[in-house]
Amino acid sequence: MVSRSAGVLSSGAQAIRAFTYSSPARSALAAFASAIALFTALLMMPWATSSGSSPELHDAVFTATSAVSVTGLTTVDTAAHWSSAGQVVILTAIQLGGLGIVTISSMLALSVTRQFGVRTRLLAQTGTSAGGLGEVGSLIKTIVVSSAVVELVIALILTPRLIAQQGSVGDGIWHAVFYAVSAFNNAGFILHPDGLAAVAHDPVVFWALICAVFLGSLGFPVLLVLWKHQWHLGRWNLHTRLTVEFSVLLMLVGALGFAALEWSNVATLGGESVADKLQNSLFASVMMRSGGFAVIEPSDTRSSTMFITDALMFVGGGSVSTAGGVKVTTLAVIFLAFLAEARGQEDTTAHGRALPTSSVRVAVSVAGMGLTLVSASALTLMVLTGEDLGRPLFESISAFATCGLSSGLSAELEPAGVYVLSGLMFAGRVGIITFATALTMRAQRTRYRLPTERPIIG
Repeated sequence: MVSRSAGVLSSGAQAIRAFTYSSPARSALAAFASAIALFTALLMMPWATSSGSSPELHDAVFTATSAVSVTGLTTVDTAAHWSSAGQVVILTAIQLGGLGIVTISSMLALSVTRQFGVRTRLLAQTGTSAGGLGEVGSLIKTIVVSSAVVELVIALILTPRLIAQQGSVGDGIWHAVFYAVSAFNNAGFILHPDGLAAVAHDPVVFWALICAVFLGSLGFPVLLVLWKHQWHLGRWNLHTRLTVEFSVLLMLVGALGFAALEWSNVATLGGESVADKLQNSLFASVMMRSGGFAVIEPSDTRSSTMFITDALMFVGGGSVSTAGGVKVTTLAVIFLAFLAEARGQEDTTAHGRALPTSSVRVAVSVAGMGLTLVSASALTLMVLTGEDLGRPLFESISAFATCGLSSGLSAELEPAGVYVLSGLMFAGRVGIITFATALTMRAQRTRYRLPTERPIIG
């Protein structure tokens, strides 16, 4: 009996290893889909809701997908609809999604094989567009340790404030842990029925959330470099430099743009002091790029502000991070390629390094894939709801970029629209990774070159 069980386990391990090696991209898709299915099943249990009855299937699917993809969009009120047990399920899904099912799959492969195959390394290195990360084991260690440390520190900072706000030690600790995990993982789920307005007046809570979201959006390869080399800029690799530079640039542009457009809007910043206007603008800018928390509701902002929000959500955060979007390095590579073309330079360069042509092609392809998915979703939602472009586009970008900011449309959708956004969240979280992986791994060297002919462009 023992030998038969051992044989079954060995066969199962070989099957998992063969599947992982044959296609890391399919492995990532299968892992994420399995996680979503598992958490959907848990949320369908009567004990997961505050009413004690099973929720609607589309609500459970949407919530599970939103949690695993660390998005934060909801069709029901997280605080009111789900029980404490249901909220624990959601928190667990957020944590697993933030760590990345790809990383968990790699850890499983490590425990079975004791070593990583070439394709698994390629998935961790090229599939996430990070390049030169070193050993996968170091990346996994960075992900787990940095997540645990940052979340613990943020929870400790939030605990006394939220205990005072909640009036209960147990509730304060639970809210602190939930918000720490939700913030670092850029999930945007909240436990207050009235949103963050109840705690936004506290500067400690305010800035703790900003720091947690920003750190989570940088990406684990960047955190690894910062941990090893601190602020010795000469030792930073190109990926770290581009990620930090463009992240700070987008944060400042977003804050200045939000402040300029909403300064006199009485529904948002109009009635606040100058200091509060600047602080809320910075908060909004950080959250636009995947954080998902909102002190000022997007539906109250001007259409011009929503347009800026759309753009920043679409870009998202850093590669191998808890943020979504097409990633800041994708934007950086496309921007640098544009500069090189405008200057008539043959090579795309940055910080004394030449970027391979394949990186430019992958960046353009990833951005094109994102635009296609968002456009298809927005058009579908316009047909289903009869709405103009504004809210369907905003909700589609938020879902694809796993941001979580909402114009209020998600809660109003019929089941068909809910499933459209669920699929978009799934594609936004794992589709970009697997798409980039497939493009990179399929790159083949040829022993010949075809004749060159330039078409007329523009």
